[in-house]
Amino acid sequence: MRPFTFERAKTPADAAAAAARHPDAKFIAGGTNLLDLMKLQIETPAHLIDVNGLGLEKIEATQEGGLRIGALVRNADLAAHHRVRRDYGVLSRALVAGASGQLRNMATTAGNLLQRTRCPYFYDTNQPCNKRLPGSGCGAIGGFSRPHAVIGVSDACIATHPSDMAVAMRVLDATVETINPDGSARKIPIAKLHCLPGDTPHIETVLMPGELITGVTLPKPVGGKHIYHKVRDRSSFAFALVSVAAIVQPDGTGRVALGGVAPKPWRVEEAEAELPRGAKVFTARLLAGARPTPENAFKLRLVERIVASVLAEAKGAQV
Repeated sequence: MRPFTFERAKTPADAAAAAARHPDAKFIAGGTNLLDLMKLQIETPAHLIDVNGLGLEKIEATQEGGLRIGALVRNADLAAHHRVRRDYGVLSRALVAGASGQLRNMATTAGNLLQRTRCPYFYDTNQPCNKRLPGSGCGAIGGFSRPHAVIGVSDACIATHPSDMAVAMRVLDATVETINPDGSARKIPIAKLHCLPGDTPHIETVLMPGELITGVTLPKPVGGKHIYHKVRDRSSFAFALVSVAAIVQPDGTGRVALGGVAPKPWRVEEAEAELPRGAKVFTARLLAGARPTPENAFKLRLVERIVASVLAEAKGAQV
């Protein structure tokens, strides 16, 4: 790990201003992803800004009937919160499916949204990776690609976004709240937070330098059956090959977002009109334009089967 300086911010505005003073700075809270990357010298911040003392650990009801989740709420606390379990069950289930109990006790809401890919070529500094070193190439293209993305990819990158929580928040239409170094605040629909790779896979979100996530707001609950299914190579402490976050209404309409198949949580609202017609028709629309490799083409069929299972479960059928 390379040497770095360190400071503790007292307010969100102080943290954002500190980041503006140190262009090579990173915010740190739980550190469950950042510290690993620093040890491998994939992330090499010259300055760390500890944001744990900013008072962003609250979960509060909004005037609109939704829920505001502070950026520093730990994943374990969020999954166990009574309102989340009652009204946003898909989020609670997605959180419990992620990582391990120890990591969920440390990982934060904001950090979960911003965690970086687990592509093995990204983690191996002897391999080319456009995310880690722009312009160096993509080792996964033409290499081992079984766990990689099948849609939303580019000729520069086929890595997937690793978060379970982000997939659930995408299906819930969450809004991400931030503060900038100049003190201004903004709200970003989660659909627009993460970027597709294009020619710049190292640019993973729309956040500006020094912009700090302060919270996430969930809209008023929509009811329906909340389901999160995750298929992985082992039953725990593994990232998704394919995951499905779904909210299905009694009439068969609903919302579906996917994890493990794209560089960001994947949802196509226009395709959801096809849900009552069944999994095959819906997934054909949802995954239109997919570009799988020979090693991960199985994900297309796997998505269809998981969606079929979700729809059957929502109807109370045996699955």
